[in-house]
Amino acid sequence: MTDATAKRRGRPPRTESADTRDRILTAAREEFSERGYEKTSVRGIAKAAGVDSALVHHYFGTKEQVFEAAIEVAFAPAQNAPAAVAEGPLDGVGERLTRFIFGVWENPATRKPLLAVVRSAVNNEAAAAVFRRLVVSQVLSKVAAQLDLPDAELRAELAAAQLVGTAMLRYVIKVEPLASADVERIIAGVAPVVQGHLTGP
Repeated sequence: MTDATAKRRGRPPRTESADTRDRILTAAREEFSERGYEKTSVRGIAKAAGVDSALVHHYFGTKEQVFEAAIEVAFAPAQNAPAAVAEGPLDGVGERLTRFIFGVWENPATRKPLLAVVRSAVNNEAAAAVFRRLVVSQVLSKVAAQLDLPDAELRAELAAAQLVGTAMLRYVIKVEPLASADVERIIAGVAPVVQGHLTGP
């Protein structure tokens, strides 16, 4: 057996594996963003990444698992939301959290993958389950833990409903005049409601 044959049959070098995995994730984010969860296939992701579909299954498993891995990166900025809650006094938490969330949405680099996540979650139960799992484990449970108030989990969920609903109307459905309103105007209107959900009676 030649060295070249042995190398082909062995495991790929770690750097090559990491590069392949990243290429698959990049392709997956693009495919989910362009096509949504329903119309995206493992075969399509593999083709876009320039690999065999067996490699996608090898690194990630099912389409749902590929989706979860792909959106975790897109979802990463939102994971800093609990820190925004903890940064200052409780009476300003609504504005801090609202400003943080809309800052993520207003950034073109983070908006596109978030749109892919939300659109997929709205149209497909498997994608919605992944989205719920990430929202609850990475954001809501941590925000609730920072509040240290009665019904903290419900408070965090009501605040999230306000923020997600507004973001849906502005960035996904693009209802006017909300879609083109100045973001500071939106923050000024939404923040007091979020504050009420988080710390009100």
